[in-house]
Amino acid sequence: MEVTGLFGLIVLALDVYAILKIVQSSAETLSKVIWIVVVLVFPVIGLIVWYLFGPGGSKG
Repeated sequence: MEVTGLFGLIVLALDVYAILKIVQSSAETLSKVIWIVVVLVFPVIGLIVWYLFGPGGSKG
């Protein structure tokens, strides 16, 4: 397996994890939908932004 393939697999796994956490959060439905779209459209950047600012993300 190539390094890029491994990186893609890791990003996919982290995106799935993020989406599951978003769905399980207590945030409003619209907020959840927006976060899921951001993570799907921008897999790497969306994941980082969600981790830093999303529902249940690190706030400090």
